[in-house]
Parts: sequence; structure tokens; C-alpha cells
Amino acid sequence: MNVTAENIVIVMVEPQSPGNIGMACRAMKNMGLSRLRLVKGCDRFHPESLKFAVSAKDLLEGAELFDDLASALADCTLTVGTTRRHGKYRQEIISPSEAASLIKGHAGPDNRAAIVFGREDSGLTTDELSLCRWHATIASAAEYGSLNLSQAILIFCYELNIAAPSPGGGRLEQLATSGDMEHLFEQMDGCLQKIGFLNEQNPGHIMRSLRRIFFRSELDNREVAILRGMMTQIDWACTGFDGRKRS
Repeated sequence: MNVTAENIVIVMVEPQSPGNIGMACRAMKNMGLSRLRLVKGCDRFHPESLKFAVSAKDLLEGAELFDDLASALADCTLTVGTTRRHGKYRQEIISPSEAASLIKGHAGPDNRAAIVFGREDSGLTTDELSLCRWHATIASAAEYGSLNLSQAILIFCYELNIAAPSPGGGRLEQLATSGDMEHLFEQMDGCLQKIGFLNEQNPGHIMRSLRRIFFRSELDNREVAILRGMMTQIDWACTGFDGRKRS
């Protein structure tokens, strides 16, 4: 069984325009999606939201509210962060159609997918993107590459609507959730700092690379448990270590 529309959520991080929330709801309903999550942002019941939602007001009413992105993604296994910018920590960026194919190609009713959209003026931060398994962008003109938020959401929803399920059914294992992966990364960060592997001044530099490595590996729950057990053993074995390499 492939990921279904009921298991795909659209996440809007701190939307600034009520109209964009309403238009996003309409775009989602047009393409058969119904699950919206909002991370802070403006009032979803503002008159502008209600005006532009048209017949998708039920999506506004059913939207789930969260205080931060990590919480909004905690139960998701397939996460796509959208970005317009490329850079040092924004590599291996895929297209909307590729993102849709990846989502539809993973089997299992428990593999919940999320596509994350950032603020109208600044998008997602590097730290927020690091929470996502994949990064995606919409190809646009170099002269003016910034799309309206609700238009960007419509494009991704459209690609999800037309993407065909994987004939082979994809992986049958339950992939680790975003919440489980974050627990692993938190434990790994502490352990690697303890043994002096990470730079104390900028531990996030190497951790972002490690995140990309493990996200590409598509770990399941058992594999995460093994890695966390290994981190626990390393942490125990280096008790008393002062963080300096021996010559």
C-alpha cells in the first residue's frame, strides 16, 4: 500500500498573509489533499483567509496548530522542505515532481509525508531545512525567482495529485519518524561533542552533513535503535575522557 492523500500533510511555517492560508486550503482541496498544519503565523480565521478558502473552509477549521516545526513533523517519516535558495547546506535539491514520486514510492499506511513551506519573505531557515529528509525547489526565472506562497503550494499539490504510485510498492519497512530521527541526532550531537569529534564553536557544521548522510539512508525504527544503542555504548566507554586526542 502506498502513501495515500490522507497521509500527506502540508505544513506552513509562520505564514504572514491570511489570504495565502485561504488560497492554500483551496489549492489543497482542488488536488485531493485535506491535512494542513500551521506553525504559528497569522490568524487562520481572518476574513481574508475565509474569503480565499471559498469551499475549502473545512480545511481551515481542521488545521492542526504547532509551536515549532520539529513538533509539526514529529510523526512524519517522509519530509520535504521547500527552498528557493541554494547554498552550502542546501544541496541535492529536487524538483516538485521528483518529490512527489519519492513520496508516492514509499509503501506503508504508517509512512506519513509532509511538505514544508516557509515564510513569504524569508522562507525556511537553514535549521528548519535540516529537519527535513529532502529539499525541493521550483525552477523559475533567474530575474525573479520568488513565487507566491499559495502558488508554490498549488504546484506541489498538483504534482502529488498526478504522481503515479510505485508499481513495486517501495520499501515495506516502517521508516523512522522525524521525531525518532531528531532523538538520534540529539544523542549523536552530545556523544560526538563529548569525544571531541565536533568543533565546540560550530558543532552544527558537521552535524548537518551527518543529517544528510542518515536521511539518505532512509533508516527504519530498528536501525535507529541500533545506532542509538551504539551511541549509548560510546558515551559509556568514554566516561572520564577529557575530549583531547591522544598522541
